[in-house]
Amino acid sequence: MCFIVLVKIISQSSQIEFWLKFHYILTFIYSEHNTSMHNTIQKIINSHPVVTDGAWGTQLQAQGLTQGDCPDAWNLTHPDRVEKVAKSYVDAGSRVILTNTFGANSVLLEKHGLKGKSLEINKTGAAISKKAAGENVTVFGSIGPSGKMLLTGEVTAEQLRDAFSEQAAGLAEGGVDAIIIETMADLEEAKLALASAQETRLPVFVSMVFDSGKDKDRTLMGITIEEAAAALEDAGAEGIGANCGSGIESYIPVTRKLRAATKLPVWIKPNAGMPEIIDGTIRYNISPETFAGHARTIINEGADFIGGCCGSNPEFIRAMRALLEKS
Repeated sequence: MCFIVLVKIISQSSQIEFWLKFHYILTFIYSEHNTSMHNTIQKIINSHPVVTDGAWGTQLQAQGLTQGDCPDAWNLTHPDRVEKVAKSYVDAGSRVILTNTFGANSVLLEKHGLKGKSLEINKTGAAISKKAAGENVTVFGSIGPSGKMLLTGEVTAEQLRDAFSEQAAGLAEGGVDAIIIETMADLEEAKLALASAQETRLPVFVSMVFDSGKDKDRTLMGITIEEAAAALEDAGAEGIGANCGSGIESYIPVTRKLRAATKLPVWIKPNAGMPEIIDGTIRYNISPETFAGHARTIINEGADFIGGCCGSNPEFIRAMRALLEKS
């Protein structure tokens, strides 16, 4: 259709008029494409801030997941328990929930003997969260790291592209509204995952771990917040963020730097403090109320999406919602 219009312009316009009209058409085409890609996100952030969910691993453990089990495989073997976790966050007030697919790429699944199950696990995980979400909660499909390093040659770029493409395809088939690539320490792996997820034409966010360096504002590979934001924005991410790694207090300056580095939506999911081993059990040292107080500061620093990572649970989401509704 656009080609036919251009042919007509060429035949009816002077050279200068052609280029002016050509530029106009390209701008129109780009704006239409860009708007359609952002509709889902724009609809969500019209009511700012957006409270997301909290940790999934510990909640699945509370449902009976044992050490060494593959959490993602529960989408197939215990879908009712996975749905219970998703629904607990919906009931707590999350406006965005994720999927139980963090490690459901074929590279990680291989060690559980499930390499050929990636598509099914992701599709089912997406469907479970969509069912729990109902009509008013948005589902972001979760894609985590491969667990292997490009730098050392443990895995190749081609292997990662294939694994992430398959995972993203499964999430899209299962009906997710968007994709979040999270807990990434390697910017190159993050960009490979981003490119693979973009094949679905869904909105894709990327969240890095900034817990290294003197000021805890670099990835494990030494990449700064500003470098990561610039690279991911150039690669077409529709939201940029940080999660995991360290306690919520350190996320205040991280959020400030992220907000200064990008105009894209900022996604933040900190840990509930730092873990401690008490009587053989891992516990986190921040209460839901304290977490919510820091979360409000993080929102004031520019976060558009706020939730929790390790150590958080539905009570943290309730505390954030309660505090924000008073503000």
